Amino acid sequence: MNETPHALSSSRTLWELVARRAARTPDRPLFLQDGRPGGRTLTFGALHARAERVAAGLYGMGVRPGTVVAWQLPTRIETALLSFALARLGAVQTPVIPFYRDREVGFALRESKAEFFAVPGTWRGFDHTEMARRLGAKGVFEAYDDLPDGDPSVLPAPPSDGTAVRWIYWTSGTTSAPKGVLHTDRSLLAGGSCLAHALRPSPDDVGSIAFPYAHIGGPDYTVMLLLYGFPAVLFEQFALPDALASYRTHGVTIAGGSTAFYSMFLAEQRKQPGVPIVPSLRLLAGGGAPKPPELYHAVISEMGVQLTHGYGMTEVPMITMGSPDDSPELLATTEGRPPEGMEIRIVDGEVRLRGEAVCRGYLDPGQTAEAFDEDGFLRTGDLGRLTETGHLVLTGRLKDVIIRKGENISAQEIEDLLHRHPAVGDVAVIGLPDAARGELVCAVVERPPGAEALTLAAATAFLRAEGLSVHKLPERLEVVDALPRGETLRKVLKYELRERYAGT
Repeated sequence: MNETPHALSSSRTLWELVARRAARTPDRPLFLQDGRPGGRTLTFGALHARAERVAAGLYGMGVRPGTVVAWQLPTRIETALLSFALARLGAVQTPVIPFYRDREVGFALRESKAEFFAVPGTWRGFDHTEMARRLGAKGVFEAYDDLPDGDPSVLPAPPSDGTAVRWIYWTSGTTSAPKGVLHTDRSLLAGGSCLAHALRPSPDDVGSIAFPYAHIGGPDYTVMLLLYGFPAVLFEQFALPDALASYRTHGVTIAGGSTAFYSMFLAEQRKQPGVPIVPSLRLLAGGGAPKPPELYHAVISEMGVQLTHGYGMTEVPMITMGSPDDSPELLATTEGRPPEGMEIRIVDGEVRLRGEAVCRGYLDPGQTAEAFDEDGFLRTGDLGRLTETGHLVLTGRLKDVIIRKGENISAQEIEDLLHRHPAVGDVAVIGLPDAARGELVCAVVERPPGAEALTLAAATAFLRAEGLSVHKLPERLEVVDALPRGETLRKVLKYELRERYAGT
């Protein structure tokens, strides 16, 4: 078969895409995973064949089209097999990040009304099976090394409607209770297609999935692999420098995940300047959090690889992406351009979206009504503007605007400038309640190893020299060894900082 990636992207369902790729390149590797002698490999053909057997096993357990199945599993081959087996059946699956515990997991199980729950047993010292029983979960089964198995001849026909809701993803819940985000096969296919066509990989590339497969980035990235027919290394537990051996062994050419991942790779590179930490690496790519321009320039100059950053969220896995054709200035200062089919509208500074990759809404109809405007555009809560070239520049979050004496101050603007200071490893700028000013500006700085602690006077002098308006200067500075972060894409949890420093 001679189908191009663009032809494959016309698939109506994820299972149809799997079948078409398996027919085209059955023996090419899809997933590579270390952790056992010689590592493990799953080919495109094996994904199709083994997922059908797992689907048959699930069918024997009582899973049917439309059955809600939750799974909380680490990033490994078996997790992908289970997920695609559920896609083959047309079940509704709700992935849960493996680091979540009773509060978040219980919420997801209750809200989704899950009839089955797949867990890894005891993983990284935590007994997920016991938690599931404690929460009263239904249909609990372990799916780590062993998966359900059966004869595919018992299976009903694969699903053909890619517009039915078959995925419930969960927002991070860093500021409130998580929201159940409703996706279809088509919305996930659209997001992955946009990522693939922006990065323009080739069959000779080797990617990497160092983030939880249960994140919305899991199917996003896997769709790209299926479209272009190249493999990715899976990391069940990711940490640097330990993971570098796998990157080198497999000749990874595309790495990343989010801004925090870029910083981790850069920190490793600085241990041996001029010696590439992964000689085969040509591209860092990701999204999920703002990218300071200074970080882009540091990666380019010190690592000697390209960096293309994008913009996405649980509700819309792919919104914009930097392209290898973009100029360094655009790659440093923007989030890239939207793909064909993604409409961006700026309303009172807020970024709003409409397109096939946009979710269908939320489990709670009231949340859906609040999230979409009268023209069907999703309100993102992000602030931004479009350049003359159509590139998107994000300037902060609506909730991240600090209102000091009636003046709006962008936290991101201050963060981007402070990132240039050598005594700043990372930084989060927050607004704290203040009786006289409404809010005051507080910068929380993560100190790099071996650096002197930054002072408020030094920080404000630096910001003045960088041209920041006086009314935006921080009135408070806190220096920490490590900023609090989420476990998925390592985003800074600003709500924890607000709780920590409010009233102190």
